[in-house]
Amino acid sequence: IIVINKPSKQLCIATDKDKEHTLYSEVSSYVKKQNPKNKIFIVHRLDKDTSGIVLFAKNEVLKRKLQDNWESVAKTREYIAIVDGKMEHKKDCLKDYLKESKTLQVYVTEDTKNGKLAITEYEKVLENNKYTMLSLNLKTGRKNQIRVQLSDMGNSIVGDKKYGIKKDPIRRMALHANY
Repeated sequence: IIVINKPSKQLCIATDKDKEHTLYSEVSSYVKKQNPKNKIFIVHRLDKDTSGIVLFAKNEVLKRKLQDNWESVAKTREYIAIVDGKMEHKKDCLKDYLKESKTLQVYVTEDTKNGKLAITEYEKVLENNKYTMLSLNLKTGRKNQIRVQLSDMGNSIVGDKKYGIKKDPIRRMALHANY
């Protein structure tokens, strides 16, 4: 396996717009310098604006084994976030149903039949008058889960322009995957 600390503002895999400057292309180029026949396989991804740990497998069998057993392999999925404002509770467990719109915006819904359950535990690490640093542990892995749940509470992640906050004092989204 290969473990990479992905920087914020870098895609994990190619899109129609960007095929070259991805984490996948950089890691692939690195292993091919050692041997042109080497290949890599991405095990999981992070949002473009999220920094943190990304796992690659050096063969497809290992990739499939890791993905098929992800819940037991990644028993804890820990993130650190800085959110706008103060949190009401020192620690809590958020349980919401998330749904994706036709415009690919994820939101909290009361519709338990059409939404997917998202569970996130959090605990305050630090707090001042403007911001709170949280340690978060994902119990489910839904698209934009942390971002949507915190935004719905009124505590958007600093720098997260997609889900409600325009403040960007560090010129990036303040979300990091520790795993």
